[in-house]
Amino acid sequence: MKIGIVGTGYVGLVTGTCFAEVGLEVTCIDIDQKKIDNLNKGILPIYEPGLEELVIKNHQKKRLQFSTDLKTTIQDTDVIFIAVGTPPGEDGSADLKYVLQVASQIGQSIENYQVVVTKSTVPVHTSEKVKAAIQAELVKRNRTDIPFSVASNPEFLKEGAAVDDFMKPDRIVIGLEEERAEEVMRKLYKPFVLNGHPVLVMDIKSAEMTKYAANAMLATKISFMNDIANLCEILGADINHVRKGIGSDPRIGNKFIYAGIGYGGSCFPKDVKALIKTGNTSGHPMRILQSVEEVNEHQKTVLANKIKKHFGDLKGRKFALWGLSFKPKTDDMREAPSLVIIDFLLKEGATVSAYDPIAMHEAKHMIGDSISYVEDMYDALAGADALLLITEWPEFRNPDFEKIGTLLKQKVVFDGRNIFDGKELIQKGFVYQGIGVNP
Repeated sequence: MKIGIVGTGYVGLVTGTCFAEVGLEVTCIDIDQKKIDNLNKGILPIYEPGLEELVIKNHQKKRLQFSTDLKTTIQDTDVIFIAVGTPPGEDGSADLKYVLQVASQIGQSIENYQVVVTKSTVPVHTSEKVKAAIQAELVKRNRTDIPFSVASNPEFLKEGAAVDDFMKPDRIVIGLEEERAEEVMRKLYKPFVLNGHPVLVMDIKSAEMTKYAANAMLATKISFMNDIANLCEILGADINHVRKGIGSDPRIGNKFIYAGIGYGGSCFPKDVKALIKTGNTSGHPMRILQSVEEVNEHQKTVLANKIKKHFGDLKGRKFALWGLSFKPKTDDMREAPSLVIIDFLLKEGATVSAYDPIAMHEAKHMIGDSISYVEDMYDALAGADALLLITEWPEFRNPDFEKIGTLLKQKVVFDGRNIFDGKELIQKGFVYQGIGVNP
C-alpha cells in the first residue's frame, strides 16, 4: 500500500516515518523546498528521540521519500493524510485554511479511489468541509464520477515519546462513514495492533471530538493540581504528599498530577482554546475549560512572583535558568513557561543566563540574544543570584549542589518542577522554594 503525508511537521513526519518502518511506501509532501532538501539529506526540522535514525534508515531503503510534488503523490497513492498545521486564530478557533487548501488540491488531482484522512487536530465538522472542498473541485473538472472517502484519524503522540506512542499505541481512533474506507484503514494499521490494543472505529464527528476531549482532560488534571498546590502552600500542606495520596486511587491515577509552572507546547494550549471557542459558538460555554486556561496562565507567573517577593528590586540581578523547552525530550518552546518567566525578568531589569540540552537553538530563534546561552549547565550559575529550574530534564535531577553553592552569588533555588529535595537543600544552607511545598 502506498500512502502520502501532506505536511512534514511534528505529526506528519512521525506518522510517515513510522508507517515506512513497517514496510509501507510513504511520500511526505511539503511546500517548503528547503525543508524537503534537508530531509532528503537526513536533516530534520524537529527534535524527537529516535526519529532521526528511523528517517535516515527508511529513506535509504527507499520506503520514505520527500517531495514538493503534491499532484503526483495524490495520483500515485492509496491513502492521503492531511497533517498540516491548524494554528489558533485571534479568537482561539482552529484555522483550517491549510487543511482546506490541501483538500482542494486533492480534488484538483485525484484520478482514482482514495481515502483522504484528516490527521491534523481539527474541530467537529472539519471532515465535512474537507469532503465539500474535494467535491467542489471535482465538479469544476466535471469528474464527479471519481470516488473517494474521508476519514478522521486523530493522533495521540506525546512529544518526547512520539515514536513509541505511534509504534505501540494505546488505541487507534478512526472516524468513518463508509465500510470501504474502514477496510483500508484497518489494513493500514494492522501492524500496530498486534499487541492487542484496540482500533476504535466510530463516526467522524466523535473521532474529531475525541482528540480535543483527551487533551482537554489532561490539561484539566494539570491545572487542577496546580490550583491545589497553590492552596497547599498557603495552608502549610505539601503537594507531593497530596499527589501520592490521590494518585494511589485507581479512579484518579498517578499521571498528569504533578504540580509545576503550567503546561505549554503545541497541543494543550491550542486545543483548550479551540474547544472553548467551539463551545461558545455552539451556545454551550465550556466553563471548566475556561477555568483551566485561566489557572494555567496564572501558574506561569507563580515562579516569577516568588522571585520578586524574595528579592524585591530585580534590576541588575542575574538569574541562572535551567531548561527552556516546555517539557523534557523536545526542543518545542511554543507556549513554554520559560518565555513568560524570561520576559518578566528582563522587564524587571535582570539578566538571564540559560542552559537547555536541546532547545537553545529554538530559543535563539524565538527570543534572540536578549539572554545569554551557555554550553554547560554549571556555566550558567557563575555570579547568579539564584538558580531557576524550569524544565525537568533528567540531567538536572541530581546535580552537584556543593558546586552550585560555590558558583552562585547567593545560595537560592527556585524549583519550578519540584524535582529537588527541599529539606536537603535547606540543610545545605540554601534558600529553597518549590511549587506547593513547605519543606
